[in-house]
Amino acid sequence: MTQTLGPADPAHPDPAHPTAPPVGASTAPPVGASTAPPVGASTWQRMRLWGVAHAVDDLYQGLVPATVPYFVLDRHYGYVAASGLTLAATLGSSVPQPFIGVAVDRLRSGWPAAAGIAVAGIGFGLSGLVPSYAAVWCLILLSGLGVAMFHPAAGRAAREAAGDSTAAMSVFAAGGSVGFFLAPVLATPALIAWGVGATALFLPPAVLTAFVLLRHVRRQGTSTAGATARTGRDRWGPFAVLTCVEVVRSVAFFGVNTFIELYWIRRLGASRELAGAALTCFLAGGVAGTLLGGRLADRVGMVRTVQLGGALTLPMLAGLLLVPGGHLPLLFAALTGTALNLPFAVLVKLGQDYLPTRPGTAAGVTLGLAVSVGGLLAPLLGLVAEAHGPRGVLLVLCAVPPVALLLGLFLPEPGREPAPQ
Repeated sequence: MTQTLGPADPAHPDPAHPTAPPVGASTAPPVGASTAPPVGASTWQRMRLWGVAHAVDDLYQGLVPATVPYFVLDRHYGYVAASGLTLAATLGSSVPQPFIGVAVDRLRSGWPAAAGIAVAGIGFGLSGLVPSYAAVWCLILLSGLGVAMFHPAAGRAAREAAGDSTAAMSVFAAGGSVGFFLAPVLATPALIAWGVGATALFLPPAVLTAFVLLRHVRRQGTSTAGATARTGRDRWGPFAVLTCVEVVRSVAFFGVNTFIELYWIRRLGASRELAGAALTCFLAGGVAGTLLGGRLADRVGMVRTVQLGGALTLPMLAGLLLVPGGHLPLLFAALTGTALNLPFAVLVKLGQDYLPTRPGTAAGVTLGLAVSVGGLLAPLLGLVAEAHGPRGVLLVLCAVPPVALLLGLFLPEPGREPAPQ
């Protein structure tokens, strides 16, 4: 017996009478829908804008320590005043980021990223033009605040563009490493030639990048934020452990970054040029490690990559300290930078996986607060250096990677949480 189906039967709709959605029903993609990148788009095509923008933003974060010595020379600031400028930049870029991240998650808007780059560039660009120390300090603080505005919104948007690819996310993270690496390369010749007034030369990149980024955000429209909203249970426990891993990694990175040149000069008896090459090798290794870590995580898993970074850093740092001569340790300087930055992009993406409904907050912590804590603790390493020299600092930092590895053992892979009872 054949059953006749009417046109209203949902399983067999009448092609002549297509079923319309109920009145008032939303046609937008459901919350939690996949945000896969466009089919056929390469990793670079998807991530180039956010990678370049991150490089420009973090350029201004790296320009401050590169410029401080010239404020000492040109304006005759004392060491306390000089360290105050570094503190202003660190406070501006670190403390507000989690709060900005919360605001970004609520507003679901990308314009703070463009505004942040503009503020970072304008604050730094004007700092060398004003006469009083108080005005310089406030402008450096403003520049740091601009850096803080960028990271949460950009981290959220970059994750949407990257989808579930850690390799793609590593392009965004590596952009920050490139910007930090380029800061002294670009600033030193200009500051030598024109003094601190050369900070004005760095205004145009910020304004141009902010304009391009704002146009991109406006083209995306507000629908993207609604379509890419994620659901899931925020796992604050693993996120807290991850934050501790990032803090520990940051302490080691800032410590080596600050004292590696002095180690080459005072311990190895090398020239300033060779000491500068050691810093260059370390930072270049960091860029390579960020990119390598993203690709490795897609193959072996994010948590294993974080653990591998902790395990490799100690032997690389030990090699830097034990290998004789001034040239051969350059290899270990690069390898130390690679090992330290191997988990960088992974930690950013992993943090957003642990807080799926708060990607801006997660990025604000992993890209901002946790990273900057290493800079805040640098004065303690300075006390070690005064008592035991730069080698003493590097020896102390050898105790850091095992702590990172131990903490990494408590990180679960996303999606492997126990089912609720």
